[in-house]
Amino acid sequence: MVPKVFSLRVIAGKYRSRTLRSLKGQMLRPTSDRLRETLFNILGAQVSGSTFVDLYAGTGAVGIEALSRGARHAIFVEQHAPAVVLIRRNLDSLEIGAEAEVIGADVARAIERLEARRVHAQFIFLDPPYAADGEYESTLETLGESSIVAPEARVIVEHLRKRELPERAGDLELARVVEQGDAALSFYRLALAA
Repeated sequence: MVPKVFSLRVIAGKYRSRTLRSLKGQMLRPTSDRLRETLFNILGAQVSGSTFVDLYAGTGAVGIEALSRGARHAIFVEQHAPAVVLIRRNLDSLEIGAEAEVIGADVARAIERLEARRVHAQFIFLDPPYAADGEYESTLETLGESSIVAPEARVIVEHLRKRELPERAGDLELARVVEQGDAALSFYRLALAA
């Protein structure tokens, strides 16, 4: 049986208004166009030239938006095999090549691989399934001790508005929370050494 698909759009930049495909069903919950627009309005021009890591990438819409807005490199991490295929199809449809990389693995293993390659990301976005309670804290803790988080990096978490995330996770500290509808974006930075 072929999965049903629906489309999303790229908000701005090089691929503006181009459509992306998503799988229907409970496995993927793409970041809404409105929330992506809010996210990238906050990040602004700093995305240009950056390395952007999209954890729990789903459709790849967030990382593709980063590339559209000038990110130098985007790394998509997704362990759900049909979603990995979908991300690759979305990248191919936009003719995105070497500036994108898809890692089909769980997040902890992917972070280990990126550390081994000495990757330093300026932006790391994570959007675990809302029902995967333990993923938020465990991934934040892993990132809070990880060398992939560049000194001035921002780690951004999409979550339900009613979910409270920790003020501190390893060396990461919560800097800002932006709420929109039922969703929220929490922004973390490396804590300044005392």
